[in-house]
Amino acid sequence: MYRVSHIAATCFHKKPLQVNIQYRSFTKFDSFGNSPIPASKQRFVPTSGTYPKGFLVGSTNVGIKPSGLSQPDLFLVTSEKQWDTCGAAVLTKNEFPAPSVLVTRELIKESRGRGVRGVVANSWCANLFTGEKGLEDLRKMSEEGGMIWGEGNGKGKDPVMVMHTGKLPIDDIIQGLPKLHQNMNTTHNHWLQAARGICTTDTFPKLSSRTFTLPSLPNTKFSLAGITKGAGMIHPNMSTTLGIICTDAPIMPPALQQLLSTAADKSYNCISIEGDTSTNDMVTMFANGAVAPTHSPIDFDTLAVSQSEDFVAFQKILIEFMADFAKLVVRDGEGATKFITIRVRGAPTYPAGKHIASVIARSVLFKMGVYGKDPNPIGVLAALGYSLMDTEFAGKGIINRELTSVSFVPVDGAEELNFVKRGKLMEVDELRIKELMEKEDVEVVVDLRDDGGGKGEEAVYWTCDITHEFVTINGDFRNYMQN
Repeated sequence: MYRVSHIAATCFHKKPLQVNIQYRSFTKFDSFGNSPIPASKQRFVPTSGTYPKGFLVGSTNVGIKPSGLSQPDLFLVTSEKQWDTCGAAVLTKNEFPAPSVLVTRELIKESRGRGVRGVVANSWCANLFTGEKGLEDLRKMSEEGGMIWGEGNGKGKDPVMVMHTGKLPIDDIIQGLPKLHQNMNTTHNHWLQAARGICTTDTFPKLSSRTFTLPSLPNTKFSLAGITKGAGMIHPNMSTTLGIICTDAPIMPPALQQLLSTAADKSYNCISIEGDTSTNDMVTMFANGAVAPTHSPIDFDTLAVSQSEDFVAFQKILIEFMADFAKLVVRDGEGATKFITIRVRGAPTYPAGKHIASVIARSVLFKMGVYGKDPNPIGVLAALGYSLMDTEFAGKGIINRELTSVSFVPVDGAEELNFVKRGKLMEVDELRIKELMEKEDVEVVVDLRDDGGGKGEEAVYWTCDITHEFVTINGDFRNYMQN
């Protein structure tokens, strides 16, 4: 299957901007488009939900996806106009960001999150180097996306963020927005269709919702809901994922950004599939306070760095919520058969432990060993041994061979299987190894200070195995760049 993709590489030469048409193979995406959800993944798709008050979701098909695919490819999530809404975003740190990242970053900077009501997004392919025309398309899409309330955001009214993977048929997108506006609603099916609409090589839509209370309002139920996507090109800061999270709790813009950034650091930035950081993607969050519009919003003192009980409580809720989302992305890793948790204990600081876990998660030999049902503890030790080389943590005695232990933890709660205990290899029951590696979920625990003291920080990272299917999927996809 082929689609037309426009890619302009403009930053490497001084010629006038030229956009050339290339036929780009999308077999990688097309083969997933109409496939049924695998039986093993159906348990991750909710059949109902509790969604935040005042948020509307709509989706439609404007022809970005091939004609044979029926899923939506354009959607909008926005808060109703009567609510005082704010927005926040965590954006890719890749030095070659797509226009959607630049425009959204610009919007957040100018508005400081105030009055940012939602996000308009399209799916299917991800391009960059689309030149000035790409930026113009994005700004137009943002303005037209805000027209649901009768006025665009050209003068700061009703601004919406943009998740746009152009350069794509912007005229078709703009013409599809009125239909999109007509489809806006609050039902579970509307949220689910939007989650379906952003899938590419995802094998199932990723949607979640929950209710919660705050210490200051123990009898008031708030809601938190979101959609996300991702299956490949997954690595921190940011992975190829679109994430949209909404809540009807009252939160001040600076606090919302802080809450989102902290939660992303312990969720989306703790996953890796093949170690590649995307150029395009982001996680966004919106809060409208619709359930308690007169209640004092969650805030924090930026000078004293003091945090209210509500702030602390919601931070914990958001970290858990986003971590569950991030784990869904890993469970849907391209071709993956194993979900791997890497837990590092006894680190002097959380960043040090997280860095070690991330290096192990990127070890191709370890991940391929798990695919072959070999726990490969030596591969874990090898990755651990080089994990701090040429980093700020090198030479600080963080890794002590005589105190290091490596074990695998069965998901059924059985006793840990120790492969290395305080620097010494252990004899292991081969039957237990076989039973352990037959499971879908595998957990590796690396204890840097296994001296019984229980000191130090713990960091958790999630990854998956590398399989033949992963190579097949990505070997079937070609990228084109033309001056």
